[in-house]
Amino acid sequence: MRACVPLIVAALCSLAWAGNLESCASRCNEKFNRDAACQCDRRCHRHGDCCEDYEHLCSVEEDPKEPEPFLELEEEMLEAPPGHLYSAPSSCQARCHEAFDRHQPCHCDARCPEFGNCCQDFEGLCGHHEGFSYSSDAITKEELQSISEKIYRADVNKAQKQDIILNSQNRISPSEARDQVDRCPEPLFTYVNEKLFSKPTYAAFINLLNNYQRATGRGEHLGAQQLAEQDAFLGAVMGTAVLKELDGFLRQQNRYSSEQEFVNDLKNMWFGLYSRGNEEKDSSGFEHVFSGEIKKGKVTGFHNWIRFYMQEKEGLVDYYSHIYDGPWDSYPDVLAMQFNWDGYYKEVGSAFIGSSPEFEFALYSLCFIARPGKLCQLSLGGYPLAIQTYPWDKSTYGNGKKYIATAYVVSSTQ
Repeated sequence: MRACVPLIVAALCSLAWAGNLESCASRCNEKFNRDAACQCDRRCHRHGDCCEDYEHLCSVEEDPKEPEPFLELEEEMLEAPPGHLYSAPSSCQARCHEAFDRHQPCHCDARCPEFGNCCQDFEGLCGHHEGFSYSSDAITKEELQSISEKIYRADVNKAQKQDIILNSQNRISPSEARDQVDRCPEPLFTYVNEKLFSKPTYAAFINLLNNYQRATGRGEHLGAQQLAEQDAFLGAVMGTAVLKELDGFLRQQNRYSSEQEFVNDLKNMWFGLYSRGNEEKDSSGFEHVFSGEIKKGKVTGFHNWIRFYMQEKEGLVDYYSHIYDGPWDSYPDVLAMQFNWDGYYKEVGSAFIGSSPEFEFALYSLCFIARPGKLCQLSLGGYPLAIQTYPWDKSTYGNGKKYIATAYVVSSTQ
């Protein structure tokens, strides 16, 4: 009889544990739990998987302004060029205008000459940098949050709620993303109002997407028409309120002296070709971020919802799952997802959903200019958002300026 007692106790404990996973008692606002019969996290109401007692037990504790994080960084961090932001901590290479960082042995910010703590190559690399006056301070976090909110409000071309019906289906944990298992039988996009794509910036953006071959190591050869399409896109976005906000802000910060100087720099940093593999000029920031590439048998880049929708519609993208759904109740929103692109897997791919091309182009450009190689902490509709960018470290344009290697959303809790 005594031998049965431990078994009975274990069985009772197991039943109690299982019962706990059918209730939100002591589980309010916990992380998503795949083993639970129902959920008690902050987004369960959106996914329709809350426990029956969620509203009674958890609704008072919920803070609508605190979005849940996704902490899994994308594989671009692993693919980033050696040294990431700069080749040595004692150099200003790719560090011009960066914010003061007390952990660095020398500095490259606007006020380092005043404090006598500049790196030795500061004057050569940064002192006469085109379009930037070192009488101004580096862009602060508060300034970044303010301008990002202005850009958010200015995005009049974004999708409205009725324009997109998403079917996000199965949410998984970050560790499960490595499994490469298709947990979503249906496409991500149930409906998209394609009238959006007739708007000038959308149309100009879509024209660019078929200009590239996705495999790295194969040179890109752009003809007159493709180059004209780049100019058409830049002209279209510069005519929007979104880019006018960004242009005005950066000129106020003394980063550019004219709109034309800003446009020229955007064209170089986004569309300038460089070599990710072999010696061919096989890549650009725009191709990587918005169109997507294949490198070493994996999808890299591919951070755009329009591209995703169009490839999914053609049967080339298979949506597998997602690990994060942003806190926004309107567009643009953020989704971090897993998918297969015509035979190649993307473990974590973040993308704005429902945003206009100019909105994404502006935020990524802002963060690359203000925080190259670092987390860029923004604010959208009162919610925090962080974007990571990396400069390409192996080649430059102009006076030592860097091309964009990648840009993507990494978190909304920074």
